[in-house]
Amino acid sequence: MTPITEVKGRRLALSNLEKVLYPATGFTKGEVLHYYATTADVLLPHLRDRPVSFLRYPDGPDGQVFFTKNVPPGTPEWVTTAEVPRSEGPARMVLVQDLPSLMWAANLVTEFHTHQWVAQAPGDADRLVFDLDPGTPATIVECCEVALWLRERLAADGIEAYAKTSGSKGLHLLAAVRGSSSDQVSEYAKGLATEAEKAMPRLVLHRMTRSLRPGKVFVDWSQNAARKTTATPYTLRARPEPWVSAPVTWTEVEDCRNPTQLAFTAPDLAPRIQDYGDLLAPLLAPDRAGTLPRQ
Repeated sequence: MTPITEVKGRRLALSNLEKVLYPATGFTKGEVLHYYATTADVLLPHLRDRPVSFLRYPDGPDGQVFFTKNVPPGTPEWVTTAEVPRSEGPARMVLVQDLPSLMWAANLVTEFHTHQWVAQAPGDADRLVFDLDPGTPATIVECCEVALWLRERLAADGIEAYAKTSGSKGLHLLAAVRGSSSDQVSEYAKGLATEAEKAMPRLVLHRMTRSLRPGKVFVDWSQNAARKTTATPYTLRARPEPWVSAPVTWTEVEDCRNPTQLAFTAPDLAPRIQDYGDLLAPLLAPDRAGTLPRQ
């Protein structure tokens, strides 16, 4: 029988709690749910008001992995949804606004991916993101070198950047912005990625050309497009182990000499949150948002 749990007055059916989702470590679905319950205080503010794309992996990362963008069948009526624009016409997506909604979504076994805008203002960017993706044999170590360059370049324009691991091979840079459309932020980010390639031609690539990727860091600026989403801070990833897209300090970025230094799994996060709180909290403060320079 599927156990019924009450979360803040909402009744939830949580299924298959003993199912092993990460065979490499034996990490179970129950542990996935526990992870999200114990990180909710820092995760929820980064989900709130942002339409969520679910990258689902109900049988683990070795099973079927698929995106769910529209409201899934069977979604409880108390889960908040919002109509969002798409090129093919309006669609309705989930907003994970509270702990019951988070636990319902976590029970689907999913990565959380969010846009760089909120549902109330689609296409008005309040985030800038760079996805730094290393091509073998480059690793997150090389991503850190690129991140430090981008941090200084953004600071020159009055924009404060923060870092998190992708939860896979690379690193994400995030900044709060205001007063610009997604198209404008995309163009600005493309310009900085191009500058980075000119400054570090042996290390950086701003184009997605696969044949050029080995040994370089692809600075993916295109994630700023209004239609695109990026892994949300603190989300678990569908990887061989329960790796997390974890915020990191700039000192950790500066000191990274081995990829293992910035590889964090679900059990690592509770002590990090206790020590650091939410390292990305400044992204949520309106007075910390930067403005793009006039083009």
